[in-house]
Amino acid sequence: MKKGAVMSSANSNLRHIVLITFSAAIGGFLFGFDSSVINGANGALKAHFNATDYQLAWSVSLALIGAAIGAFYAGKIADMLGRVRCMLFASDLFVLSAIGSGIPFGIPDFIMWRVIGGLGIGMASIVAPIYIAETAPAHLRGRLGSMQQFAIVIGIFVALLSNYVIVRIAGSANNPMFGNIKAWQVMFWIEIIPAVIYGYAAWRLPESPRYLVHKGYLDQAKKVLAMIDPEGVDKEVETIQTSFKNKKKSRLTDLLEIIDGKEKVSPVLWAGLGLAILQQLVGINVIFYYGTMLWQSVGFGESDAFLTSVISSGVNLVMTVVAILLIDKIGRKPLLLIGSIGMAITLSTLTVCFMSAGADGTLPGTAAVIALIAANLYITFFAATWGPVMWVMLGEMFNNRIRAIAISICGLAQWFANFVVTWTFPVLTGQDGIGVGPTYAIYSFCAIFSIYFVAKFIKETKGKQLEEM
Repeated sequence: MKKGAVMSSANSNLRHIVLITFSAAIGGFLFGFDSSVINGANGALKAHFNATDYQLAWSVSLALIGAAIGAFYAGKIADMLGRVRCMLFASDLFVLSAIGSGIPFGIPDFIMWRVIGGLGIGMASIVAPIYIAETAPAHLRGRLGSMQQFAIVIGIFVALLSNYVIVRIAGSANNPMFGNIKAWQVMFWIEIIPAVIYGYAAWRLPESPRYLVHKGYLDQAKKVLAMIDPEGVDKEVETIQTSFKNKKKSRLTDLLEIIDGKEKVSPVLWAGLGLAILQQLVGINVIFYYGTMLWQSVGFGESDAFLTSVISSGVNLVMTVVAILLIDKIGRKPLLLIGSIGMAITLSTLTVCFMSAGADGTLPGTAAVIALIAANLYITFFAATWGPVMWVMLGEMFNNRIRAIAISICGLAQWFANFVVTWTFPVLTGQDGIGVGPTYAIYSFCAIFSIYFVAKFIKETKGKQLEEM
């Protein structure tokens, strides 16, 4: 074959890989959008339904219980019906949730619609890294796997930007925008558009070659593998088949190992659980779920608070691009360590700033500026490291036979930790709580602990074939 033809074939394969990854990562966009759109609406919801701090906490956080359930069952659905059908189901849940969240009659049914959306978030959060990891070649897997997180932060950015634009048009999130339809209702309905696009994109995707091999559809698997890399397809299929040594259906007991003569949870699962839980316990989603209320509580006006949230999500977006460029060069573990150290410093700074708040909760001028800078530096370190690296490593660190069920367990833990942080924040910082400063001290401690955890328990996965895990 001529050199030009080889280069053309390679470019065509790369375009196909990127297209597959981009389509799968649209679920990440909806993950980010759906989970963050509440940021602009929670204050209006509280006023509209005259809700208490506890009711607001349940309204925002119970969607994450739905996400935990969706994440747990996503692996089973993906193993039973396929990765693509799992994505299609998630798309349907997003559409249903977006419609219902904009027309609630009260807090109870609003929570129901948000839980339905949470199920979609959980499923999308698990099936996308599984699909991308099983489709991408090893030398590109880190960058392409990071597309999931990149899509998430784009979704967060678009949600907060659309919220800001809607508020600028309506004057306030609780003001009417079209007839009797209020601005916060429109915020939720915007999601219908990307949810439909996700369903169409998923419908066009080829199934994961590793799923096809596992189910015995070898000819179909070879066709998909040939789209990715036409060289050595038969050998790749044999390697994948060998990795499925145990033909039994994967079970929770597969996650146990015989250690020192006793059956114990596999160390690699503990490592995955630690990554998933610590990613949330550093409090990152407080910024993206409650950022607008947080900045208003320390003295910012409504419009400025919305703009500040947009700026923070913009920083999140830019630094995720940096992570994509670095992850296959520097490696996963070094990035995690850099992120942990940076978050420990910036969260500690935020703690000190919030501790200096006046009796009315507002920050003095200098402290407000320092807090704003520290918050965006905190986001910088998270977005360039823990944000994408955690999802990439969960897609890589488990072997083929247990990957789906292991990621589901880690996803369940991740979303439960997210729920704990999200539910406790308005309660801890409310009238009867401990305050913003002590709350951020808790996040600081978790960031400090993550330094030890990564150094001690995390192993590098850069450049390894999935069949080596």
